[in-house]
Amino acid sequence: MSDKFYVTTPIYYPSGRFHIGTAYTTVLADSMKRYHKLKGKDTYMLTGTDEHGQKIEKKAKEEGQTPQEYVDKMAKMAKELWAKMEIEYDDFIRTTDKRHEQVVQKIFNQFMENGDIYKGEYEGWYCIPCETFFTETQLVEGKCPDCGREVELMKEESYFFNMKKYASNLLKYYEEHPDFIQPEYRKNEMINNFIKPGLEDLCVSRTSFDWGIKVKKDPKHVVYVWLDALTNYITALGYLSSDDTLFQKYWPADLQIVGKDIARFHLIYWPIFLMALNLPLPKTILVHNWIMMKDGKMSKSKGNVIYPETLIERYGLDSVRYFLLREMPVSQDGIFSPEAFIERYNFDLCNDLSNLLNRTVSMVNKYFEGVVPTYNGTPNAVDKELEEYTTSQIEKFEEKWNNYEIAASIQEIWSLIARTNKYIDETMPWALAKEEETEKLKACMYHLIENLRKIAILIKPFMTATADDIFRQIGIEENELKNWQKLKTYDKIGNNKVIQKGEPIFMRLDVEEEVKFLKNIMKA
Repeated sequence: MSDKFYVTTPIYYPSGRFHIGTAYTTVLADSMKRYHKLKGKDTYMLTGTDEHGQKIEKKAKEEGQTPQEYVDKMAKMAKELWAKMEIEYDDFIRTTDKRHEQVVQKIFNQFMENGDIYKGEYEGWYCIPCETFFTETQLVEGKCPDCGREVELMKEESYFFNMKKYASNLLKYYEEHPDFIQPEYRKNEMINNFIKPGLEDLCVSRTSFDWGIKVKKDPKHVVYVWLDALTNYITALGYLSSDDTLFQKYWPADLQIVGKDIARFHLIYWPIFLMALNLPLPKTILVHNWIMMKDGKMSKSKGNVIYPETLIERYGLDSVRYFLLREMPVSQDGIFSPEAFIERYNFDLCNDLSNLLNRTVSMVNKYFEGVVPTYNGTPNAVDKELEEYTTSQIEKFEEKWNNYEIAASIQEIWSLIARTNKYIDETMPWALAKEEETEKLKACMYHLIENLRKIAILIKPFMTATADDIFRQIGIEENELKNWQKLKTYDKIGNNKVIQKGEPIFMRLDVEEEVKFLKNIMKA
């Protein structure tokens, strides 16, 4: 098993505030990084902003700014949001960075020298927001098949990348590397919709605008934004630079996470570019679906957009991270609604997790003066069943998380929380105390604290502050007991002291009041 883990998000087009759909991608990448770091791997995460292209130039002009002024402002906003969401990225790449621009020019020259690029003239339909060319047959009712907006007829001198040259190699790679594309059905989409009908050569330069990286040998051309943007995953690591230490250490990427709207670029164009550079391909590219609203995609005109800052400021970061990962199955669209968010908060976080912690801390204080009893006895039938169930749930969580079934994996943790709550009802510690069944009561408190310790470890990749609060409340101070390697043991704690008075980590919300608040915010 590799001892490193390199994960990337796409670099985001900075058009304004990021909504929760964009935040989902970054939270998922951050959680994957934290998970592997917790397991002892050397981790590295890359994110950033995609700052070139016709739509940036157009947007900046509309706002009375230069393109550079506009993207500087947008990059600052992005970094501020990721700081608010406590995203642990290691590098933030901007495609206007000199380190990136210089290497993109080298890559373009290399493609020219290898005969992968040829000059021609492009005439066809172009969607500025998607920065994508389409043939007449690909349009839907004369509009962009991806976003539904108007397209423009473009005619200009361009360079083209010979995609057909690599089509058979790409198909072969798909078949020989079943883990390359996740979920697997995305592979069939690429084959049936784009490759088998005949892979079109890709226009890789533009001459009708100026905001981009100049082609060094032909400076009236700027590099097409998708060739520019996709190469960030290697330019950020120092590929073809004077110091490629990070590239040698972390490439190929272990996981690249993208939304379904840019799947084609990452699953077809990106691997072909890498093949042309004679570089290894990422181990896995994970394509996730969208977070939708009940009335379709999020749209300012519909008044149904929700921003992560709004949720964080009112409900806390961990509840937002939990909801995004729990409610959004990777392989299908998830739905955001104010009702669903408040329900998850009240039932999952307050009733299940917070209540379990509060009850347990209160009972350890009541029955053992706050000191978790050491337990060295043989578990009875109820204790043994709980131990076996807990071990089984940990294994189920790991299996599903490793297979990128993120929402389902988190459900396994909450099943464990529910089972631990049920254990209190089965053992009835209040009755054991009354009947002076001291050893059984010790076993009960010990198992509750141990399961809370395990639950804290399991949620730490995506609910870091909550996990740390659980550790603090149950008196777990040794870092060794917070490690993933100590998840499956039941013989490591005892004599630690819980806090004197339990502090609910989540407080129940008034459903009607909070739903009304969220709906008003969305309309505003």
